Amino acid sequence: MYIPEFNRIRDRDTTLAFLRANPFAILVSSLEGLPFATHVPLAARERNGQIVLRGHVAKANPHWKSFRQEQESLVIFPGPHAYISPSLYEIGESVPTWNYAAVHVYGRVRVVDGTQAREILEELIAEFDSSYSAQWASLSEEYRSRMLGHIVAFEIVASRLETKFKLSQNRTPSEQANIVRALSDSGDSAISGVAALMRQQGLGQP
Repeated sequence: MYIPEFNRIRDRDTTLAFLRANPFAILVSSLEGLPFATHVPLAARERNGQIVLRGHVAKANPHWKSFRQEQESLVIFPGPHAYISPSLYEIGESVPTWNYAAVHVYGRVRVVDGTQAREILEELIAEFDSSYSAQWASLSEEYRSRMLGHIVAFEIVASRLETKFKLSQNRTPSEQANIVRALSDSGDSAISGVAALMRQQGLGQP
């Protein structure tokens, strides 16, 4: 994606924290020569110095057929976003814009079978609903095996990362402070999340 240098985030820990905080991603691959997208929760980990994404899709979803091809897929992790009014700027001759954060992860998708597929499913349960772990373990082996037969587990080792935080870094500190104040009051978490991310990045601080 297009990333001006002042919007580019290079810190690996910041990127990994963002992936974990915004795990519901869009997986985009080429299927029969056309783009194909699936919205899917993914667990992100660092392994041997590389970021690894793990998840699964329904076997009924044809997306998994593209995984066996030697091609890269794109995973988009969208984050908070908000409209920014020019009324928050100090100069009248200003235009509206949109602040947002996103990470793009590129890599080949590898299908995972057998024991590893179960590990991925249990990792996702622990990640997103740990209270369900005991209930899952109490289910019959026949039922759990049947459920595993309805999914295709996979992992992606990131070959390239692009992290963009477009958070008014090119505006003055006082304008940034105006933006943070305006967005913080919103009841919409997508909007107030931009203010929180700006504060985390030290923007709009005295």
